[in-house]
Amino acid sequence: MSITAHSALWFLPFVLPICFYVAFTDLREMRITNQAVILLALVFVVIGPIALPLPEYGMRLVQMVVVLVIGFVLNAAGAVGAGDAKFVAAAAPFVAPGDLRLLIALFAANLLAAFVTHRLAKFTVLRRAAPGWKSWDTGRKFPMGFSLGGTLAIYLGLGALYGA
Repeated sequence: MSITAHSALWFLPFVLPICFYVAFTDLREMRITNQAVILLALVFVVIGPIALPLPEYGMRLVQMVVVLVIGFVLNAAGAVGAGDAKFVAAAAPFVAPGDLRLLIALFAANLLAAFVTHRLAKFTVLRRAAPGWKSWDTGRKFPMGFSLGGTLAIYLGLGALYGA
């Protein structure tokens, strides 16, 4: 992995609760809140200079802006939700550029697992534990925050364990 264990360990305790919150609110309300996205970006802005060398920190901020612009274009085209696009942009600077292929593979596996889990749980007693969740009755729509938050959490966890 290109991410260092040092930076992953700095980011993980701050990012993990936000990832859980994003997954939960997207399952419950089918939305990723602006507060969560802003908090995630703020965590990077504050912790980034401690966790990363300053030149790399600056490049990761550029990475966030580039991903935000791409997300706005995809949202305007109807390909992704606004909250999803904003969350991915806020999450982008936490990812080392050399880990992009790994991240895509993690996201693909996590998306498949999250989708199957959500669709199966919908028809089990687990649904009774959360009867008011909007995600149960949205038809073909899927709460991507469930998978996006999980992917970032898993990536940073792996980085903490196996990072450079």
